[in-house]
Amino acid sequence: MDEVVRATPGHTMGCVTYVTGDGPDQPQPRMAFTGDALLIRGCGRTDFQIFTLPKETLLYPAHDYKGFSVTTVGEEMLYNPRLTKDKETFKNIMENLNLAYPKMIDVAVPANMVCGLQDLEPKAN
Repeated sequence: MDEVVRATPGHTMGCVTYVTGDGPDQPQPRMAFTGDALLIRGCGRTDFQIFTLPKETLLYPAHDYKGFSVTTVGEEMLYNPRLTKDKETFKNIMENLNLAYPKMIDVAVPANMVCGLQDLEPKAN
């Protein structure tokens, strides 16, 4: 199976999406593994390169908070409440989510910055 790597920065500057090939000998429909660039009916922070794929392309995000595991480009274009809006409405939605501070963010971000290659000191309680 052939794959193409597309840069889809947004959630982080290093985000990439792995897309299966579109040749006649490749599995159809195409598949894209989006990491955290796109979540089903939500977004880590999307990159609209994903929406340039054929509508029947199967999308597999890294995780989903509601238990979904697969969607399509076409479904997200129709039903994703954050991505069916114009840029200003999207910004307003994201700025007003009032999300709680992530519990493990102070551990996760430093670990991500060194790709998990450095032992982190345990945090004192």
